[in-house]
Amino acid sequence: MPVVVVTDSSSRLPASLADAHGVVQVPLHVTLDEGTEYLEGVDDVPPEVITTSGVSTSGASLADLRRAYEDALERSEGDGVVAVHMSRRLSGTWSAARLAADAVDSAVRVVDSRSVGVSLGLTTIAAVQAAESGASRDEVYEATVRAAATAESMLCVQNLDNLRTSGRLSLTGRLLGSALSIKPILHMSDGLLTLRERHRTMTKAVGKMVDAAVELADGEAVTVGVQHCQNPELACELVDTMLERLDDVTSTLTVDLGSVLGTHVGPGAVGVALAFGLDSLD
Repeated sequence: MPVVVVTDSSSRLPASLADAHGVVQVPLHVTLDEGTEYLEGVDDVPPEVITTSGVSTSGASLADLRRAYEDALERSEGDGVVAVHMSRRLSGTWSAARLAADAVDSAVRVVDSRSVGVSLGLTTIAAVQAAESGASRDEVYEATVRAAATAESMLCVQNLDNLRTSGRLSLTGRLLGSALSIKPILHMSDGLLTLRERHRTMTKAVGKMVDAAVELADGEAVTVGVQHCQNPELACELVDTMLERLDDVTSTLTVDLGSVLGTHVGPGAVGVALAFGLDSLD
């Protein structure tokens, strides 16, 4: 078997797509204040968790990562493993992944995707496509690092309550102050979620996000990822708009942000990611 690719559940890859390409997804954790813990992608997490107070999230555990790498190494039959994880500046998952890789075998290489959500998912697919083309472990690693460096990701949120509570607001909080009615466009910059623009309505913010995506694509062939938090209708509209506005779309992938990321961005959020150089996902 070629190089096996591992990621974490914040990649939001649909199970059907991950299974078809042998991708291993290590679960993140959601914990309620009374102690109940869920493994994302393994347990059925109630959708209302996203708006429940006292909920905390945590990255993939060292034990789960180590177990996943050991299983992947067995499947790779000596070709090795490339693990693609969420930005090290957003979670401790990457640090735990490095420890797990060191404990298991030097044949595991860990990539900081510098992103999260569907952008991480598309970077993971870049690793998969390189592996399936017959690339070596180091070649897959290098292709994945290049994909991570060129990916673009933006997100519009309905309000800042969840981000403010979760502590993921960073510079954005200082820029917006208490103006919670503002609809910001956030984007991944050097592994952090930062403010790109702010608008007074969600419609305006989404429109400007599309404009920015078109400008970033610059006529090149792109794979478009759309992500949302309990907002499938707006996500579908966004896909249609992107297909109309962009010159060359290789494939599209639409995902729900799930319980972990949803807890941080809140219901109603919708975003878009662009990946360059991918083959069709079909």
